[in-house]
Amino acid sequence: MIDKILLEKLKSNFKEAYWFITTNKVRTFLTALGIIFGVASVITMLAIGNGAEKEILAQLELVGVNNIVVTPIPDKEDDSASMSDVEDEKEESKRFSKGLDVLDAQSILKHIPTVSLVSPEILLETYVINNGRQNSVRLVGISPEYFKSSNINLDSGKAFSEFQIKNALPVCVVGKKVEKKLFTGESAIGKRIKVKDVWLQIIGVIEEKLISDKAQENLGIRDLNEDVYIPLNTFLVRYQDRKIITDKVGASNRNQGTGPKKRIARGNYHQIDKLTVQVSNSNELKATAEVLSKMLKRRHNDVLDFEITIPIQLLKQQQKTKQIFNVVLSIIAGISLLIGGIGIMNIMLASVLERTKEIGIIRAIGATEEDVVLQFLSESVLISVGGGVIGIILGIIGAYVIEIVSGIETVLSLNSILLSFFIAVIIGLVFGIFPAKAAANKRPIEALRSE
Repeated sequence: MIDKILLEKLKSNFKEAYWFITTNKVRTFLTALGIIFGVASVITMLAIGNGAEKEILAQLELVGVNNIVVTPIPDKEDDSASMSDVEDEKEESKRFSKGLDVLDAQSILKHIPTVSLVSPEILLETYVINNGRQNSVRLVGISPEYFKSSNINLDSGKAFSEFQIKNALPVCVVGKKVEKKLFTGESAIGKRIKVKDVWLQIIGVIEEKLISDKAQENLGIRDLNEDVYIPLNTFLVRYQDRKIITDKVGASNRNQGTGPKKRIARGNYHQIDKLTVQVSNSNELKATAEVLSKMLKRRHNDVLDFEITIPIQLLKQQQKTKQIFNVVLSIIAGISLLIGGIGIMNIMLASVLERTKEIGIIRAIGATEEDVVLQFLSESVLISVGGGVIGIILGIIGAYVIEIVSGIETVLSLNSILLSFFIAVIIGLVFGIFPAKAAANKRPIEALRSE
């Protein structure tokens, strides 16, 4: 019985509050503006944060949590370098490096116990011919460990067999975009394509990987969907092996006659273009990288012609920056909600002053203080809930607009929408209590006397 009476009271109060709000539309809208923008900011901020988290996780999957990447530094000509014949010979002997090669990969796996696998890569920007059409393509020579270290799965077909790798057979696995470009609407498995001067048979197609331009730029990740993969041995035998190309730099460095000698650059003398080293435990990444650096420097005759990066550390730096950005957005959204709440409280206080005589009348005919409190609380909650609903709509629209205009990925979630709605209701209750109490505390006789 008591619950039914309370329910009727609430129903009556909300009807009265709705009538009052609809008769003062402009004032109600202006009152709710702070809530509207605050809730919209919260939803948009959470969508950006969720998008950033999704992007970080996707990038982690691409670069590998436990991976260390070694890349070669090509030799560049130094115009200022000149020396005598004797100094030239000594310096050249001292600083000669064989470059990054397959033997380095084998040595790393053999001598560093924390390393679980090593994946060398060789890259060649070339062209592919199919049905008389020529398209640019990136040819990548890889070891069997490549797909595991890069978290790549095959969409169809199969990976390279031991026989194909050992005998340098002309077989390849292609990216999804390559398949779509060369064999629109049909499977590429079993087809033959001519990459540069060699005919290759397609035995597999990798799953499509969604890689943003930002990830490619920040982490040095290429679009794996546009690559043609062949066994490392096939690349070295059938295409190019920089290690066995005759080095004529030594002869070029010795000019005829006397006088200072200018050092001539060797260009890219490295046999491989990238070395991915996977560590057994992520806690050992930094220590392994230090050991790896010392080992390679010793093998390269104290020449620092390589660069070591730990992708997970770069991602952590990005994540930290994005977290700071999200905190700033949260503070802005919080300030907006606070201002919205203060706006509701001010308008409700003004409404209490305007309706003092009305309060006196309803108190005189039997309304209790609780009834007056519920009446004004109903109005403040309705204003904040209405503002919250509009804010949710604007927040969803804003998230999509940001993604379209700026390219920043946003991910909307039901939790963020429910949280925003809950915040709107709480603000209506918290900031509506003081005006409601002020109205309830007015004496009926004094309220009736007011004009």
